Amino acid sequence: MNDKKKLVVIGGGASGFFCAINAARLHPTIQVIVFEKSSKLLSKVKISGGGRCNTTHAFDEIEELSSAYPRGQRLLKRTLHQFSPHDTTAWFKERGVELKTEEDGRMFPVSNSSQTIIDCFLQEAERYGVAIQMNADVKKIEKKDFGFVLHVEQHGCLQSVSADWICIATGGYPKLSGFDWIRELGHAIVEPVPSLFTFNIPDKKLHALMGISASSVMVRVPVLAKEAEGPVLITHWGMSGPAVLKLSSRCARELAELAYRFDVTVNWVHPHHESSLLMFLKQHRESNGAVQLVKNPFGLVSRLWEYLVVKTGSTTDRTWSSLSNPELVQLSKRLTADRYEVNGKTTFKEEFVTAGGVDLKGIHPLTMESRSCPGLFFAGEVMDVDGITGGYNFQHAWSSGWIVANSIT
Repeated sequence: MNDKKKLVVIGGGASGFFCAINAARLHPTIQVIVFEKSSKLLSKVKISGGGRCNTTHAFDEIEELSSAYPRGQRLLKRTLHQFSPHDTTAWFKERGVELKTEEDGRMFPVSNSSQTIIDCFLQEAERYGVAIQMNADVKKIEKKDFGFVLHVEQHGCLQSVSADWICIATGGYPKLSGFDWIRELGHAIVEPVPSLFTFNIPDKKLHALMGISASSVMVRVPVLAKEAEGPVLITHWGMSGPAVLKLSSRCARELAELAYRFDVTVNWVHPHHESSLLMFLKQHRESNGAVQLVKNPFGLVSRLWEYLVVKTGSTTDRTWSSLSNPELVQLSKRLTADRYEVNGKTTFKEEFVTAGGVDLKGIHPLTMESRSCPGLFFAGEVMDVDGITGGYNFQHAWSSGWIVANSIT
């Protein structure tokens, strides 16, 4: 008879796995079991960062880092003080995984392979005896005097499993109904909406530029007076890239209310604004009058530059001196406030992120434990917490998973 106390982690993703391996290491007298609904472990870790795994983000101050989370900032200020990106880096280094910091602050394993992270986790799970059950779908949880009973469907059979503690780390659900089994435990749910998505723009001339990117861009949604800066990538359906993804995250709920139909303006030459750019263009005309427009002074890809010039009614075979002041005004407006109609969204690669989830008011920020159901904990995106692109969502997964592992006794 096994009389060990038992922690059941629901979800074999980043936060659930991190919780499980740390709990098993910190509490060797308990049994740790992971129930994963699908046939894959750590699927988001596998595809993150183009298969390199954007593990976390470098930072100087916790307050600065927490601003990267459109929802959950107050909670993150508490959790990141307990397990920060510095702690993440140290945790992996202790296990032989070195991380590197890129120019934009994103951190990746030196190997440039997400498999390095996955292998590390699997080795830790084996080392500390974490039991992993695949294709195990938790249908219901019952709170009992002694702990919990989980009703789990696996390979067509329904079984009952007892537990002393439960950590729900399932990630987000696209529909409110997905949270019904959690609501039954007394938790309020903030309705989920998509976050981190790209913009569908029905402009075939723009689509013809697919694959072209610009590095210093400001994208703005005028109706919301919200904007984000960074690289932009033109795709065969519209626009993607860090600036678009950050904006979609920060405005996730508002854009859902607009049914993903809205206008955006693009400043292709940020940090210039219209008046400063007009002054620059006049000076450029003065000193480069005999040069053709085909040579642009902004470092934009030539096809993108030609596309923007043509949109003003001009052509790149003209010389700068041939441009009148009104034409320079039109060019400055086009470069700093190029307007597009967005009609719909597309998921960013295969990475599904939601805004919404378990209401944070029902969770203790120092332990991740339910305020209404003692012994029940939460980790990761199942909570109403989500970050912009850049390793922030993984850092929330590590922080919350680590806190649960330290709080279950």
